[in-house]
Amino acid sequence: MADIEALKADIKKLSAKATNMKMNLHDLSEELPINWTSILSVAQETYDSYKALEEARAALKSAEASAA
Repeated sequence: MADIEALKADIKKLSAKATNMKMNLHDLSEELPINWTSILSVAQETYDSYKALEEARAALKSAEASAA
């Protein structure tokens, strides 16, 4: 049960980070062509954030299924 609570806490943090990265990407798009050279790095970091969030959600789902 502690693992499930830890996963939920991680998901909350990852969700906040992913949302922040989404906003950074949005802000960057509105400022184009200023800072166009940072598109790839911001997009990659946003992608990585959402990937980690989805993996954590899958781990939580698996842990909850195992606990049931």
